[in-house]
Amino acid sequence: MPRGSKDKYTDKQKRKAEHIEESYEERGVSRDEAEARAWATVNKQSGGGERSGGSGQKKSPGAKAESRRSSARRAVATRHGVPRPGQRLEAMNKQELLERARRQNIRGRSSMRKQELIEALRKA
Repeated sequence: MPRGSKDKYTDKQKRKAEHIEESYEERGVSRDEAEARAWATVNKQSGGGERSGGSGQKKSPGAKAESRRSSARRAVATRHGVPRPGQRLEAMNKQELLERARRQNIRGRSSMRKQELIEALRKA
């Protein structure tokens, strides 16, 4: 069962938790477990009960937009296998090294061992 008072939650958060709880109960989850899961979901989605005084971090719209762009750039780089700055070749696995060698069009890469790939990438 969830702990603490729910007084600091908004009406919307309380309705949402109630709806989630009912949904879990319909699926056969016990009442206590359903209530605990519902409040955990609300907390995860909204960061807990609304508190007065603006205790949360506030960002300007421009700063939020920049954070989104930065996050999107990192996500794209990750999907395309671009190594993080400072990532050493030795820390990469052979598949990552092969992909990097392919992007740099290193000939004979498919028959190279890991150490040979590292040396070829350093020369390229």
